[in-house]
Amino acid sequence: MAITVEYDVVVVGAGAAGMTAALTTARSGLDTVLIEKASVYGGSAARSGAGIWVPNNDVLLAAGVPDTFDKADTYLAAVVGPEVPAERRRAFLTAGPRAIAFLQRWTPLRFAWMQGYPDYYPELPGGMPNGRSIEPQALDANVLGDELAHLNGPYQASPPGTVVHTVDYKWLSLIARHPRGVATATEIVWRYLQLAAQGQKPVTMGQALAGGLRAGLIAAGVPVWLDTPLLDLHVENGRVAGVVARRDGAETLIRARRAVVIGSGGFEHDERMRKQFQADPIGTDWTIGADSNTGDGIEAGERAGAALALMDDAWWGPMIPLPGEPWFCLSERTLPGTIFVGRDGRRFVNEAAPYSDVVHVMYDKGHIPCWMITDQDYRNRYLFKDLAPLLPYPDDWYSSGALVKDWTLAGLAAKTGVPAAALKSTVDRFNAQARAGRDPDFHRGDSVYDAYFADPTNTPSPCLAPIRLPPFYAFRIVPGDLGTKGGLLTDARARVVRPDGSVIPGLYAAGNASAAVMGHSYAGAGSTLGPAMTFGHVAGLDIAATG
Repeated sequence: MAITVEYDVVVVGAGAAGMTAALTTARSGLDTVLIEKASVYGGSAARSGAGIWVPNNDVLLAAGVPDTFDKADTYLAAVVGPEVPAERRRAFLTAGPRAIAFLQRWTPLRFAWMQGYPDYYPELPGGMPNGRSIEPQALDANVLGDELAHLNGPYQASPPGTVVHTVDYKWLSLIARHPRGVATATEIVWRYLQLAAQGQKPVTMGQALAGGLRAGLIAAGVPVWLDTPLLDLHVENGRVAGVVARRDGAETLIRARRAVVIGSGGFEHDERMRKQFQADPIGTDWTIGADSNTGDGIEAGERAGAALALMDDAWWGPMIPLPGEPWFCLSERTLPGTIFVGRDGRRFVNEAAPYSDVVHVMYDKGHIPCWMITDQDYRNRYLFKDLAPLLPYPDDWYSSGALVKDWTLAGLAAKTGVPAAALKSTVDRFNAQARAGRDPDFHRGDSVYDAYFADPTNTPSPCLAPIRLPPFYAFRIVPGDLGTKGGLLTDARARVVRPDGSVIPGLYAAGNASAAVMGHSYAGAGSTLGPAMTFGHVAGLDIAATG
């Protein structure tokens, strides 16, 4: 081994978890280095909408949100069940507000309440119908200097000359239906003009979050080594004492006097691991996680003796396999005038349910792929992806097989391979229910969450509209994800543990490289990023405190 360097702390992975951990140890006075295998930093966080689910934080309380620790604990216990130890669940709820306060102190990040975006199960005890998620406000990317060029790009870029927040999409989808849609479209341009006039270069959502964390590292003097993949952990006398990485083409031992933190993301882009741990059909084509997430840190931890958990699960969501990159079907499936049907031509799920739940049902009932059925009325009314209402769907959506169209339901059934009689019967039944404003079959619209991305101008239900105006459309739906949620098993202090529960000295993990504190569920918008940053912060504080 040609090169050896030494730091107090080595952090692997420049996503939200890793950057928060590195900033925490650096601000605790520890000499810290962060390594990242990709040529860009930010990971999946930079690509995200950057919703952050951290209950009872100062941002929420300042906005008048009536949240408490006990209320959040009651809710999270109901959501995740007994699979996640209460100690770890409560560690997240205790440390989360402190992590948000820490980031607002030591980075240029400022957060705002995502008002009205409900918890995903708001009717459960402790659930909040008006939501407890937050998101970054616009960040002036000038603070990054030359490092802006190394920021991982967004999943979907905002239109040029706009400043768009995650909460704006609800109304932009309704631009042809609701006055607030037009008002929001005007506001996102006005925001940009105001900030640009001040010489700012505004970025939002995941770009703001990752950029703000990187700016914090710059101010703290933390070196970030890009293009430096982890090869393995370095173990001495049973303790993780560093990492072996490849830097500038040379194998390098980076010794860690205190600890190593694994924040290298999940394994969504590793075909072998997905087929080993997850149910068929599965692969790497339907994920929108960062390309560099191939499970390196998870496998290195396992070689060091770590236990793994939740490896069969992911942060699922129904995906349309559009050409170039799959599209995460969020508001599109929730707006009125759509249904999901399986290969038998029948509905099988509440289409507006939390996206992870929808995919769990797709797997449980064997409806992969399934089809989202809509009509021309739906196309005339709503934004779809970045396609304005009324405009025709692109030709390559059809040629790729992601979308089929026909002037009759029978013709649509023939093109999708579902029984024509069953499809017609399903649509007829759904249309009658939509006209009545109730879905007794799957209860779409019964939860406050169902209505968030729906259409308040549609009556009698904002969630239900008949499918009746030809031509008819069918979008192919596959089980996609934002990333995997299984990984190294950790305790309440973010320390990695062995199968017998004992701690591996010197090894910590956070983010999607660790088994999620959400278990098999999903509490609300930002249930990935909130715990990732929180346990990155927890790891950093524990390393600093234990010496």
